[in-house]
Amino acid sequence: MEADTAVPNSDKPKSLSAVSVPCTPGDMAKGEKALVTSGDKLMMKHPDPAFTKVLPQTHLDQKLSVCSKLCFAIGGAPSQVAGSATAFFLQIYLLDIAQINPFQASMVLFIGKAWGAFTDPIVGFFITKSKWTKIGRLMPWMVGCTPFTVISYFYLWFVPPFSNGRFIWYLGFYCFYQTLITCFHVPYSALTMFLCTDQQERDSATAYRMTMEVLGTLVGAAIQGQIVASAHTLKHCSHRNLSAGHLGNSSGTKIIRSLALSHDLLSDAKEVYMIAAGVIGGLFLVCTVVMFLGVKERDDPYAPKTGKAIPFHKGFILVMKHGSYLTLTAAFLFISVAIQLIQSNFVLFCTYAVDLREHFQNIVLTILMSAAVSIPFWQWFLEKFGKKTAAFCGIMWIMPFTVMLVFIPNLIVAYVVAVSSGLSVAASLLLPWSMLPDVLDDFRLANRNSKGLEAIFYSLYAFFTKFAAGISLGVSTLCLQFAGYDTGACRQPPPVVYTLKLLIGAAPVACITTGLMILVVYPISEDVRLRNKLALAELRNQSMTSEWI
Repeated sequence: MEADTAVPNSDKPKSLSAVSVPCTPGDMAKGEKALVTSGDKLMMKHPDPAFTKVLPQTHLDQKLSVCSKLCFAIGGAPSQVAGSATAFFLQIYLLDIAQINPFQASMVLFIGKAWGAFTDPIVGFFITKSKWTKIGRLMPWMVGCTPFTVISYFYLWFVPPFSNGRFIWYLGFYCFYQTLITCFHVPYSALTMFLCTDQQERDSATAYRMTMEVLGTLVGAAIQGQIVASAHTLKHCSHRNLSAGHLGNSSGTKIIRSLALSHDLLSDAKEVYMIAAGVIGGLFLVCTVVMFLGVKERDDPYAPKTGKAIPFHKGFILVMKHGSYLTLTAAFLFISVAIQLIQSNFVLFCTYAVDLREHFQNIVLTILMSAAVSIPFWQWFLEKFGKKTAAFCGIMWIMPFTVMLVFIPNLIVAYVVAVSSGLSVAASLLLPWSMLPDVLDDFRLANRNSKGLEAIFYSLYAFFTKFAAGISLGVSTLCLQFAGYDTGACRQPPPVVYTLKLLIGAAPVACITTGLMILVVYPISEDVRLRNKLALAELRNQSMTSEWI
């Protein structure tokens, strides 16, 4: 650390409970300083004060209220509600309800995710160029894009009356939705750094956020699953099989009636998907309003008020050269791909591979309920044993259970796997967003003259994870086509069943193993976190001192 400006004991505000003073000559030779509390300083002699101004406590030093944390957390719920619905049901919706072929469905999923990934750094660039307003620099982005996000989400689940151009319809609206959800999620993620500077308060706000986002994922899966469950039951299969079977001794009248009834059932399936989209869109609006009313965005306390934000391309280079950021992003890139593979193929797996089509919505709810309940546990665990240890223990837990479901496909095992998998889902959601602020703190100490790069950090992280997820979704859907997936059929051929088992079992295990191997070299331990916390407190005090001298 640089040499400090001495803070006198007299007139010292209570908010500055500790400052850095020289220790023994041996310590000074090593460039080290000892932290002396305000109670210890009363027993020490100090030189005459050089100034008598009282340093004010910054707003960012204040503890966050429970109400503020809840409102902040509620703001993140709608994107997870919508994300849960698309993750679990969009693939089977495109194949069985919209009835586009697997290749087109794979292109919609891959291009949409890739488009969303590419828009992340673009949105981050424009956020860094945004000026401060009365409601902040990030809040206008979230409030402004919400109505358009709701509209694009609704039409994503609408089946147009034409059949030839459905691929273009879904590709266009999925890309539009991904763009708008990026405009919401990137500033929302960066908002964590502008709530409070205290690491524990930020971690607490992140725990609130992750709990609410898991609940949002639960609500999204519950709404979508319970409303659209009737669209995927066996009552559709009898009519489809009859209409596709041989005439035999059946009369033409019965076949025509069966076809008409099958058409009616498909129309009902389209309708229930639109109802679910409308309900989720309404929740999106309500949650955004609650966040806007209950959260106040604060300015960056570390950079000088007169400091100018560095150009985007220079900030991009600085971010991509920061080792701890690259390590964390690479590790959770593979882990998020594994979770995405499980999410996107789980409904297909339950429907066609293990004959649990009547129970899939309840199994999904069990996974998410387990995740929601276990978020506080993982918050306690990371505070007790450290974030890196929590990441290893939490994410490794899912691997044996996914393999168990593949080899022992029955209902009881499915629920046991669901409860156990929820623990890992919670850890995979909480840990990266809890560790990213630590990387930002580390970056601030290494680049003290930088300002306004928070959006770049969060947008690039979202870019890499979305792009990898898009590739995995596209490849997995293509694998189903190569295996012979039959759109709209009630039974799939054995190669499709085998492919689904690989996508649920072997592929996620390989991705998680790779991610954890990368995480081994993640350099920010608990000791480094504590050292960074003290150094940032000292840096903030220096900044306050320089303004009041």
